[in-house]
This record gives sequence, C-alpha cells and structure tokens, in this order.
Amino acid sequence: MTAGTCPACGAAAPEPFHVGEPVPVNSCLLLGDQAAAVDFPKGDLALALCPACGLIWNSSYDPALTTYSQDYEETQGFSPTFQAFIHDLATDWVERYALTGGTVVEIGCGKGEFLVEMARAGIGAGIGIDPGVRPARITDDVPVTWIQGLFPQDLPELDADAIICRHTLEHIAPVREFLASIRSAITDVERTVLLFEVPDVQRVLDEVAFWDVYYEHSSYFSAGSVGRLFRAAGFDVLSIKRAYSDQTLLVEARPTAGGATVALPIEEDPAALAEAAARFAREHRTMVEHWRDRIRTVNASGGRTVIWGGGSKGVAFLAALGADAALVDGVVDINPFKQNQYMAGTGHRVLAPKDLTDLEPTLVIVMNAAYRTEIGNELADLGLAPALEAL
Repeated sequence: MTAGTCPACGAAAPEPFHVGEPVPVNSCLLLGDQAAAVDFPKGDLALALCPACGLIWNSSYDPALTTYSQDYEETQGFSPTFQAFIHDLATDWVERYALTGGTVVEIGCGKGEFLVEMARAGIGAGIGIDPGVRPARITDDVPVTWIQGLFPQDLPELDADAIICRHTLEHIAPVREFLASIRSAITDVERTVLLFEVPDVQRVLDEVAFWDVYYEHSSYFSAGSVGRLFRAAGFDVLSIKRAYSDQTLLVEARPTAGGATVALPIEEDPAALAEAAARFAREHRTMVEHWRDRIRTVNASGGRTVIWGGGSKGVAFLAALGADAALVDGVVDINPFKQNQYMAGTGHRVLAPKDLTDLEPTLVIVMNAAYRTEIGNELADLGLAPALEAL
C-alpha cells in the first residue's frame, strides 16, 4: 500500500475527517524524570476513514516515532475487574475451541497475563511474543515460552491450535499486510483458529471519546471494517461481538481456502460509520470544552481534581486539555510499576490510591468507565467521598 491508499483495502485515501493537536508518541512509556516527560516527543493526528471498507487510520502516523520495549507499561492486570474479564474470556475460548492440552501462540502478549489465564484454563503449551514482555514478573509456573521480540521477525512460523492477538492490531499501520503475514505463517490451516480483540471505534465515535484517540493507535476498527479486513486477508470470520462494557470487539476467525464468505449481522456499512465520524468531528471541541469547564469550576471553588488512570486514556485526556491540564492536581493508578513515574506530555507524577488521603480530591475523573465501581469501592475504603465521574 502507498501513503495515499487505505492500509486495509488499497482504495484511494480521503481527506482526514479529524485533525487533532500533536500528542505524545508513546502514552504507556512513563519516565523517571519530570522534565523529560514534559519534553516527550509528539506526533500528529489526522484520522481518515476509507469509504470503501470503513477502516479508520492516522494518515500522519510515523512508526519510527513509537517505541515498544520492556519499559512500556500497558498492563491492566492489577485491576480485579480486568482480571475477572480475562479469566472468563480465556475459559470461554478454551472450552469453545477445544484448546485443553493444545498449543496457543499470543502475538503481542504484553506482560503475559492473558496467556497465564489460558494456561490456568487448561492449554498444554503457550508461546507469548512481545517486545515488552517481562518474564521475571510472571510468578505462575505455566508451560509458556516467552519471546521478547516481534512477529514475524522473531517467530516466523505459527504452529498452534489458536493464535491470540489482543490489543495489538490497532498498533499496526499496514494491517492487511500484517494479517496476510499471519495467514502465511500458519503451518496447519485446518487446525488453527484466530482469536483477536481490538477497541471498537464505533463507541469512540458515538461517545466522542477523544481520550481513546492516541498516537500508538495507528488503526481503528469497527465491526464492519474488521470483518472486511479479515476476509480480505484470507480468513472466514466466525464471530464478531462486543465485550468489556462494549468497548472492544472480539473477533474469531479461521483460515479459508478461498471464495466469498458472508458478512455478519453486526457489521455496519462504511456509510453509517462515515456519519458517526462526521458527528465526532463536529462535537469533538464541545466535548473537550465540557471537561475543561468541569475542571475549571472545581479549581475556582478551591477544590482539587484528579484523574484515575495513568495509561493511554489519561495521557490523551490531559493532552487534549492543553494549558488546563495544569489544573489537574494528580493522576492515580493502581499499577505499582507506574507509581512515582511521570506522564508523557504533561509531567504529572503517578500517585498510588493511598496518596489521595493527603490530597483529598473534590472530583475524581475515571478514565475508563468499566472501572467506576472498583474505583468507588477503593475510595470508600480510604474514607474518601469525592464526586466520581467517568468518561
């Protein structure tokens, strides 16, 4: 594909429907030095929507600007809510695809928590590959080989009963090429199933969720665009369904020998997605101003505002606030590896929940609504009762 064509289907690229302010090029790479965090490199956002297949992508994305390493702290595995979700998902996939005793490869395994859950659910062997994996942090004795590297460079063949890829495809710019490389690397097309999870851009557009648009996400998928992409890359799409408070799409597919396969009822057409994209573009500034005004009001009354979530959503949210980010008095995260590090772009230090007993916030803005109940319970345990508002 060329720079002027869709990375999924090759159609001519349209003009972007949304051009945002430059944002930090890595939003899960926290820094130990505040000045370095403030001066962190930024990249441009220019979201385009393919009228032919519905893929949304950042047409200004430069992969040379992003860095994935063991310093990349993306895991949500310290959340009980998230742990329950991945436990249930792993159990479901193992049962429905008869993976007990089988071999599973996870491309983009992160810190390995999902593959550990697959092992607990009964798989016989696993291979997890990711430049950010930290085997020393995995305390479970599981039959998994960890590869600190990239597919396909460091794992050219995929000999497995299932290939899992969760929250990785959206980080890939040449998405059709990437899926085609997976198709080519599969050693047994009769045996292997693909089990993917990606964020659902339909929700991002409908909710004008500007905090879910950030640099590492070069590609954005709806049910329709991801279904068309998989079929074009040589897969029969078995199922697409929404999960995790309707924030993500679970995609299940198998390699096909060829021929047309039928679209699923959940798949919208590109024209419907284009309407949602136009609405996002129209209402983006209003949504940003809503949160600026909310934080200014708290500050003007002498209160304090903190955001809960020191990951990508938090970085994107603060970046969109511009100068008003200085009115946010703290960033909280339960991940101990993020605490006392500094957020890229604004330099906010990440606090532990217990630090809020001294700060006594008036308003806590939850970066992910899926965690609202969990966070409310933690605040109550600390004896705090701030206003709690979720994005």
